[in-house]
Amino acid sequence: MQERLAEVAAGVAAHLDHVLAPFGTGELAQAMRYATEGGKRLRAYLVIEGARLHGVPAEQAIWPATAIEALHAYSLVHDDMPCMDDDDLRRGRPTVHRKWDEATAVLVGDALQSLAFECVADPRVGSAEVRAELCLGLARAAGGQGMVLGQALDIAAETAGTPLSLDEITTLQAGKTGALIIWSGIAGAVMAGADPAPLTRYAQAVGLAFQIADDILDVEGSAEETGKAVGKDAAAGKATFVSHLGLAGAKSRASALIDEAIAALDIYGEDGDDLRALARFVIARSS
Repeated sequence: MQERLAEVAAGVAAHLDHVLAPFGTGELAQAMRYATEGGKRLRAYLVIEGARLHGVPAEQAIWPATAIEALHAYSLVHDDMPCMDDDDLRRGRPTVHRKWDEATAVLVGDALQSLAFECVADPRVGSAEVRAELCLGLARAAGGQGMVLGQALDIAAETAGTPLSLDEITTLQAGKTGALIIWSGIAGAVMAGADPAPLTRYAQAVGLAFQIADDILDVEGSAEETGKAVGKDAAAGKATFVSHLGLAGAKSRASALIDEAIAALDIYGEDGDDLRALARFVIARSS
């Protein structure tokens, strides 16, 4: 699993270098490259593996895989800013607004979001119909029906009079984290014109398990391992899966979700083994 993840990460890094080359070497371009470096590349892996399951060539799938990593990087750059989560550390390094400044961070996020759609719309992705469907899906997953809505709900919860219920947290995370993971999971099926339902079920379960694992790491992890600040949720009195379910309950729920994800892959037989391994990795990771 680690070797396959590393292989995909290397491919995405090389393709990011390729698509960022036209931006030159100025401060904006430097900060964009910085923002996209590192990370687990789980979303890109989902795109690449989903494409492989449906016979879509890697040289075709690398475009939406790179797109989702650019868009994810944009979301992190903006999420780290003082007006949102106010974090100083990301992937073990200073956040973009700390290394440069807040204006640069805003522009880096804006540029990376645009780059994501440029990659998805590239003719090498597939037919006009496929590219249009991927672009529409990504816009919905990233915007006010998906990730941005989740972010807004998260910010609103910080000043709410009462903590969020478990159902409300689940809804929040379905947007903030889950929407982009689902898009990543089904991109390969969309490219092949195949039924996305099995991978939708898989990605929904993996996405929620991923967030529960993040909540667990915020309690049990260290900044050295995770590459970001930990313990912030408890210090702020924030409602999380752990605060509602307890550590043991959260781990049990995450494990059950991974079982659901793996079961959704039955239709693919042994061809789904890499995605099964990814599902297990999501709750076993230390960062």
